[in-house]
Amino acid sequence: MTWLVTGGAGYIGSHVVRALTEAGLRAVVLDDLSSGHESFIPVDVPFVHGSILNGELLMSTMSEHGVVGVIHVAGFKYAGVSVQRPLHTYEQNVTGTARVLGAMEACGVDKIVFSSSAAVYGTPDTDLVTEDTPKNPQSPYGESKLIGEWLLRDQGVATGLRHTSLRYFNVVGSSDAALYDSSPHNLLPLVFTALLEGRTPRINGDDYPTPDGTAVRDYIHVGDLARSHVAAATALSAGRELEPAYNLGSGTGSSVGDIMRTVREVTGIDFEPEVGPRRAGDPARIVAAGDLAARDVEWEMRHSLREMVETQWISTRGASRGSE
Repeated sequence: MTWLVTGGAGYIGSHVVRALTEAGLRAVVLDDLSSGHESFIPVDVPFVHGSILNGELLMSTMSEHGVVGVIHVAGFKYAGVSVQRPLHTYEQNVTGTARVLGAMEACGVDKIVFSSSAAVYGTPDTDLVTEDTPKNPQSPYGESKLIGEWLLRDQGVATGLRHTSLRYFNVVGSSDAALYDSSPHNLLPLVFTALLEGRTPRINGDDYPTPDGTAVRDYIHVGDLARSHVAAATALSAGRELEPAYNLGSGTGSSVGDIMRTVREVTGIDFEPEVGPRRAGDPARIVAAGDLAARDVEWEMRHSLREMVETQWISTRGASRGSE
């Protein structure tokens, strides 16, 4: 059984590929390398260089590799940038998902795990988000992920597609020193890059109504996330009924201040972050409950905050040295 991993050359997708192979499942990767790295793909995993917007390429990949299911990780993932590039965001995330589903239908592939986002909730009124929390996305990115979930739902009604969507907040850490987060927008890459360049990291706001004044968010380890993608794929293959969507959350969260203190401990670099103003619309606290995912898709927080930061620091330093 071969699973197609779209976006499998990226930070999250490459961890999913490794989790699949470790579980004894075959994978094939399709990625346009717009943000991924071919070096992230294991040498024994087939790689197809191309876009999910190319329906013919999707169909030929599925047919040639005997694909039985898709783990759909590819997408444009930058919520802030999506406000300036809404059409690009919708093309990649909505049109792209529709092309994936169309190719699946044409090839008789009837199982998909969709990498969704907690951005579908926007700024909820509750400080503990469940799957039933009202959806109110506040960026084209969040809207595009919610539309992706609707596409899966409607295709399920129309064709019997078996599907589930995994929603999550902030993914950090690394399960392999060769796999690093190269995003120019995520917190830890920004902090680590600043430290490696001799600059002082900057955070947004320290006057929130939280214990240390900084915003509280869910931070989850990428390896734990990848494991639940594979567990969901395995469950669909076994014919088990899954919920339409699951939150992969910690239930407790960590503050940005907690992250900064842990970074100091792990790196040994003594610094105090510069504090800028709050970003408009940023809530004080958003944390998700992961109870349903723990029940059905092997979701568990297996890494401490220190382990998350430490593994990402190791991979980031390795990437930095490799580029010298």
